Amino acid sequence: MSDSPAARLQQLFEGHRLTPTQRRIAHCMVRKAADVPFLSSVELAELAGVSQPSVTRFAVALGFDGYPALRKNLREVAPTGPSGGEDTYNEYQQAVQAEIENLRHLAELLADPRPVEQAGRLLAASRPLPVLGLRAASSQARGFAYFAAKVHPDVRLLDEGGTMLADRIDAARRAGASALLCFALPRHPKEVLEALAYARDQGLAVVTVADSAFAPVAGYSDLLIPAAVGTGLAFDTACAPMLLGRVLLEAMCDNLPDAQARLEEFDAKAAARGLFVE
Repeated sequence: MSDSPAARLQQLFEGHRLTPTQRRIAHCMVRKAADVPFLSSVELAELAGVSQPSVTRFAVALGFDGYPALRKNLREVAPTGPSGGEDTYNEYQQAVQAEIENLRHLAELLADPRPVEQAGRLLAASRPLPVLGLRAASSQARGFAYFAAKVHPDVRLLDEGGTMLADRIDAARRAGASALLCFALPRHPKEVLEALAYARDQGLAVVTVADSAFAPVAGYSDLLIPAAVGTGLAFDTACAPMLLGRVLLEAMCDNLPDAQARLEEFDAKAAARGLFVE
């Protein structure tokens, strides 16, 4: 973990059993690490979309006497002043700026490459490799699976729910799977939690890309790497989770000795078939 304000904030929250509302507050604070120490409890509640008493209960859950004590502590782990500057942007620019900030947080997280390297080893060793993503996360799972199939010998995309989902997890486990990669984004479907719980019961190691370390899937994951989503538009944006997926692909390739040979074979066949416009 890097020594950024966001990282130090996340360390403050780790080890505490937080309710879904409290996880939402924590997630908001990590995303707004530079500004939060200078906000009132009412302002923080408005940012997180919760009630003011929820912010007070959150502070108490972290071991503080109340929100003022928490805010005093936060001023020791955040920059000396609020970030400001957003007033000059329109709502569309603000959404882009928020995504840029999410990517900065991801870059800070990746200053410690060990979680990604561990994930790469787990994914490369799983034959087959099931990749799960439902509803909003289905496009992330499909994108990962598309590229992973070019270097991994057996990738199985699980992007549809229903009663067949457990059957497909069973089939992957019987075929030799040792790990499952999950993309989990808001709103978190209950079916994803059930699928992850079932996968772990069957002996699979669960690697999860989620919008927050405090997401509901955290308790069902052996290794969770967070990448925040943007919430400034009517529908969430997921640039950071997509980029993290590509980073995991790179880490997986590093653990597949024949990855380069497979890519060269694909390129040769694509050229022979005239697959792409030059």
